[in-house]
Amino acid sequence: MTDFLAKDRAEILRLVHSYGEKSLATAEFVPGESVVPVSGKVLDPGDLAALVDASLDGWLTAGRFHEQFQRELAKYVGSRGALMVNSGSSANLVALSALTSPKLGKKALRPGDEVLTVAMGFPTTINPIIQNGLKPVMVDVNLGTYDAIADRLREAVGPKTRAIMMAHALGNPFDLDTVQELCKEHGMWLIEDSCDALGSEYRGKRTGSFGDTATASFYPAHHITTGEGGAVFFKSPLVARQIESFRDWGRDCYCETGCDNTCLKRFEWQLGELPEGYDHKYIYSHIGYNLKATDMQAALGLSQLKKLDGFVAARKKNFNFLYAKLSGVSGLIMPQATEHSDPSWFGFPITLDPALEVDREELMRFLDARKIGTRLMFAGNILRQPAYNNIETRVVGDLTNTDIVMRRTFWVGVYPGLTEPMLDYMAHSITEFVNDPKVKP
Repeated sequence: MTDFLAKDRAEILRLVHSYGEKSLATAEFVPGESVVPVSGKVLDPGDLAALVDASLDGWLTAGRFHEQFQRELAKYVGSRGALMVNSGSSANLVALSALTSPKLGKKALRPGDEVLTVAMGFPTTINPIIQNGLKPVMVDVNLGTYDAIADRLREAVGPKTRAIMMAHALGNPFDLDTVQELCKEHGMWLIEDSCDALGSEYRGKRTGSFGDTATASFYPAHHITTGEGGAVFFKSPLVARQIESFRDWGRDCYCETGCDNTCLKRFEWQLGELPEGYDHKYIYSHIGYNLKATDMQAALGLSQLKKLDGFVAARKKNFNFLYAKLSGVSGLIMPQATEHSDPSWFGFPITLDPALEVDREELMRFLDARKIGTRLMFAGNILRQPAYNNIETRVVGDLTNTDIVMRRTFWVGVYPGLTEPMLDYMAHSITEFVNDPKVKP
């Protein structure tokens, strides 16, 4: 780059910083008038500058920021490596699909194989199981932790069960002792959906480092954001190759974007029924997708990653504040961290005791009227959702708690953009309605 261009670039980034300092300033909170979001992105001027810096390269697709982000992200999580994709849902799809590759030999998942999971979750934890012709096996969860009931998981393992794919619910790690024990005993794959749990720990190790594959999401609601975006973590280089293939159209070639002939025999391959010498860049070993992210997303991710420890600390602080304020309210089933875990909470889940004469929807309307954001526990009981009425599945035991979650659970925010006055207003409003459901907004 010439000195002239370098000076122009530096001036552009200086102006972006200046713009960010003004545009990202937050207004004073006014109870009842200001919105209390359930989640959201937390940006600073450096994040805006990172986006512009990457765009000035003119490369746009995966490039220098991409490679660095993947490397730093894997280091943070403690995994062998990471591959960036365009969303957390895509990450889940690729993380499971990669394990169906014939290149994994006898260990490859095949249509009809079973995958253990829970009925209470987000659709795209379960969708890849169905989309790959596998059979989801559903078990119930504990109230409070929203983690799979350990004895049900043990009971659910059958002769066709080949994998476990579950999410750390709202950032609370599932019982990894039990899950890893079952995977080891029965030779099963573990696909760890850590989309809501970046920064959570189990026995001192970060989530995302336990699974044969694992995932993260960088949607604006999550712990860090790249706008849209996600990542797949891996342990095995062989599995990594399949992840990359499914992400990149299903091609057999493993050249990085902009590179050719990494294998030094681009025109010497013979695979399938193709003629010998067919260009390896156009040989497809899987029925894949284009799920790549852009370098601008990766640049934003790198900038956000520098602040992640602070974000995690803020989430824990906000969670503890709400817990202290609400723990004495009669009729609320409070969230509990799974034993041996230290969650980086995505949200603060509350279940209204079935004996409590409070209507959840009325409470949520009351909070909405006060501009306090709320969300349900995703799909509730996913088997009661219209899209899943006729899927082939196996349910082990009853789903009593899952149905309670569907009818009686909601969550509020703990993300770093919330201030103590916002949290106090939120806790006061919940307490006020639970103690007197006839109170006016």
